[in-house]
Amino acid sequence: MTACAQRRAVWLSAAIVAALAGTAAPALAVTPEERLEICKEASTRYKELYGKEMSEEPVQVIAMYKYTFCPTKLQVKKGSKVRFINLDKRTTHSYWFRDAGRPESERYFGGEGSEMTMDLPEGSHTYLCGPHYEREGMIGSIEVVP
Repeated sequence: MTACAQRRAVWLSAAIVAALAGTAAPALAVTPEERLEICKEASTRYKELYGKEMSEEPVQVIAMYKYTFCPTKLQVKKGSKVRFINLDKRTTHSYWFRDAGRPESERYFGGEGSEMTMDLPEGSHTYLCGPHYEREGMIGSIEVVP
C-alpha cells in the first residue's frame, strides 16, 4: 500500500470512528496558500457576476466561497456596512456572530446575501458559517474600530 493510500485509510477510519461516536469528523485544513488562491477565484467570480471588483463597491464585501470567507480578516469602522455574499453555485452559506450573541443569518444560495451594519462593540469579533464552521473550518473575523 502506498503512503498516500495509507493516509487516506487512516483518515477514513478516523471519520468512521467519529461518526460512530456521534461527533463530526475533523475540520479540513486549508493552508494560507490555498486560502489565497480561493479568494483570488472568489474575486474573479464576483467580477463575472456583478461586472466590477469587490473593492469598487460602496461597502466592504465578504465573499462566501468554497467554504472560505474572503477576506478572512477585515477591519471596519463602527457603524459601517458589510455585505456578505455567497458566490458558490450549489452550496448554501450563512454568517453568524455567535460569540456576540447574534442570531445566525438566513442560509443564502449562490448570488444571495445581505448587508449588516457593524454595531458590534469595538474590538475583534469572530463569525462563522452555521453549516460549515465545524467540519470545514469556515470562520472569519472582523475588527471593529472607532
